[in-house]
Amino acid sequence: MSEPLRHLVLALTLAAAATGAPAADRVKIGFLSTLSGPGAGLGIDIRDGFNLALKHTGGKLGGLPAEVIVADDQQSPDAARQTTDRLLKRDKVDFMTGVVFSNVMLAIGQPIFASQTFYISANAGPSQYAGAQCNPFYFNVAWQNDNLHEAVGKTVADKGFRKVALLAPNYPAGKDALTGFKRFYKGEVVQEIYTRLGQLDYAPELAQIRAAQPDALYIFLPGGMGINFIKQFVSSGLSKDVTLFGPGFSADEDVIRAVGDPMLGMFNTSQWAHDLDNPQNKRFVADFEKEYGRLPSLYASQGYDAAMLIDAAIRDVKGRIEDKDAVRRALKAANFKSVRGAFRFNTNHHPVQDYYLRVVVKDAQGRVTNRTLSTVFKDHADAYVGECRMK
Repeated sequence: MSEPLRHLVLALTLAAAATGAPAADRVKIGFLSTLSGPGAGLGIDIRDGFNLALKHTGGKLGGLPAEVIVADDQQSPDAARQTTDRLLKRDKVDFMTGVVFSNVMLAIGQPIFASQTFYISANAGPSQYAGAQCNPFYFNVAWQNDNLHEAVGKTVADKGFRKVALLAPNYPAGKDALTGFKRFYKGEVVQEIYTRLGQLDYAPELAQIRAAQPDALYIFLPGGMGINFIKQFVSSGLSKDVTLFGPGFSADEDVIRAVGDPMLGMFNTSQWAHDLDNPQNKRFVADFEKEYGRLPSLYASQGYDAAMLIDAAIRDVKGRIEDKDAVRRALKAANFKSVRGAFRFNTNHHPVQDYYLRVVVKDAQGRVTNRTLSTVFKDHADAYVGECRMK
């Protein structure tokens, strides 16, 4: 390149920077989620919520045309690692999102962070990434794994149940779940059962629970696991003597659609509900029903908020997504209206937010669904933030 031409290129580059012209002509999102197998409904809901947000933003994020590359992690850490490698190296995505299960998230986190690609979690919130392994390229727009379970633990304690059995799959989120529950429940735990991840037959566990004679049972069984367990729990007759509790996603719309009336009366906790009274949530719920013909779940709400967070951050940096420090500050600021209402990030990039008690009822239209009863926690932070060295 000749010296005059080099000077001209430099002058044009500086002029573009001075005018604040966007350095990117589009933004690429790697959407990796569980879209097949027993957990597929969860990933599909996150994907549909994300896509509804894109419809609301006219197919753009922060003013940039958005290209979303959707991939199935098959609920497999190994498959997820391979697909992540492709998304980062071949597709060169700017952001990643979508993972449901914490064992998958832990498998792909380090290569994403090492590539300085931002990950916006729309569900998985393992304790490692909230605590000592927190990372400037990781933001969680859902909750830390323990939080919903902490809210149930407090609820079960407040309602006076003295003997409780606990049931969860044997993987990181399952262990976080029961740790969170026990952090706020100080009564007697008569059974603590860990099952195989993806298990669908619970006859042995139901026999154990019957023998232990608890007055309440707490389950963390996402997706098809929860659907099968609740059906078997009710048909076994245990529901007549044992009150069932769960986190919001074990009693959410995807589970309710599959189980129906046996869900009635089940208590659960969530950071979101379709009857929350704010303008963003009303629009989200109405448009989701219109678009997909079903009520949204909390997974869908988290997918929607993940897209809206990315939209706000890119808008705030005026499209200059190559400026990683500026994007990080914009993500941390969270200048968007969440469908859950008040929301802010803690220093570990996990939410500080309210948690609600819900119960499964029939609404005025005769639909089996959730109704919000009360607020369990106000401005609740996770238990691991003190282990995170970010400021």
